[in-house]
Amino acid sequence: MKQDATYIRWFIDVRNEDVGIVGGKNASLGEMYSELTPKGVKIPDGFAVTADGYWHVLTSAGVLDDLKETLAGVDRSNVADLAKRGRKARDLILSAGIPDDLWGEIKTAYDMLCDEYGPDADVAVRSSATAEDLPTASFAGQQETYLNIRGYQALREAYVRCLASLFTDRAIAYRIDNHFDQFKVALSVGIMKMVRSDLAASGVIFTLDTDTGFRDVVLITGSYGLGEMIVQGAVNPDEFYVFKPTFRKGYRAIVRKNLGEKRVKLIYGQGGAKEVTRRVDVPDADQRRFCIADDDILTLAGYALTIEDHYSAKAGKPVPMDIEWAKDGETGELFIVQARPETVQSQKTGDVLETYRIDERGEVLAVGKSIGDKIATGKARVITDVGHLPEFKPGEVLVSDTTTPDWEPVMRVAAAIVTNRGGRTSHAAIVSREHGIPAVVGTGDATEKVPTGREVTVSCAEG
Repeated sequence: MKQDATYIRWFIDVRNEDVGIVGGKNASLGEMYSELTPKGVKIPDGFAVTADGYWHVLTSAGVLDDLKETLAGVDRSNVADLAKRGRKARDLILSAGIPDDLWGEIKTAYDMLCDEYGPDADVAVRSSATAEDLPTASFAGQQETYLNIRGYQALREAYVRCLASLFTDRAIAYRIDNHFDQFKVALSVGIMKMVRSDLAASGVIFTLDTDTGFRDVVLITGSYGLGEMIVQGAVNPDEFYVFKPTFRKGYRAIVRKNLGEKRVKLIYGQGGAKEVTRRVDVPDADQRRFCIADDDILTLAGYALTIEDHYSAKAGKPVPMDIEWAKDGETGELFIVQARPETVQSQKTGDVLETYRIDERGEVLAVGKSIGDKIATGKARVITDVGHLPEFKPGEVLVSDTTTPDWEPVMRVAAAIVTNRGGRTSHAAIVSREHGIPAVVGTGDATEKVPTGREVTVSCAEG
């Protein structure tokens, strides 16, 4: 054991079976760090603060009963009530403080990470819920992640904010929808060395085609900078397809490359404590080239198949994977920073044929990447700011620049979703797939071309 501690588990000491102790994300990171690093897959070192740490914070501060009272009888359909209760729950945790014994262990572990990587090491602080990443739900973005965290004070604040994010409005609503007891879900926090992808690129990998479920390809998406931009749908990323059977035979089996716009990227802030990351424009020349070279694409495909093969062997059946990657701009190395089983296409039984037909065709208002293969109609509702979400009515078509997890209570009751920005692995795409809602992402100008109140048809049936 790397550290004799009550609330700390280093990745080297964690396995997938430890999900109840460290949550889904951290269990998977530990599994890969322990089992796949020897096979050549690079994982940044780090540690998990266990779910027991979360309970220790609540019980030491005596806020558990107050939390239960705050959330008793919460109505997820009442957005204002949900927001009020969620804010109070988060404030209770933010004001609770960290017990000295817990904070002492976190500091010691961080010091050990600094011994490995250098003083004041920059780390990513990631939430990992104990009921997260279950086989039938993605929990995409339910809790928070904080990037480029340096030093004790910033680490302490990020840890507490991660705990409080267990009670974001979207997380409370998600647990209600999925019949999880609010107080049988706990939060572990992963603290791992940052990969300097702000100086290079990052993205998402699926070991199947996300729209068709075709198992013989690896889909890699990538864009410049830190990876949050792709998941948030802030950019239209590059897409790369690698054909598995030919790749396994040793060939450079890149079968398709789609150039994305990649207009913005997230990089490190300029040293101010309040600005740990900032969004900047990508130069035109970089937008017009792919964010990674063919050798990187093939290395990532190799990582992805090693990960898929490992999880499939453990499960005794094929397990397609959803993976996050990052390239270090200082060293040129490629790292895997998260992996979990894919939760939509791999759950389909394939024994139902659904057909859709458009009887009449009108003016085409916007075109983008289709998610799924369904067709939906409804009145358009253009929403440009999260503050206007209460105006949305169930059955309307949500039209927005992009979406974040804060939008999920509305997205679940939309007839369809249309966004200006985002790719096939963006938040809007993930949520729409999970709920079987047709979506068109990366249209560029839907919020300008589609007026609120207009009856529109959103078709994903034609590819």
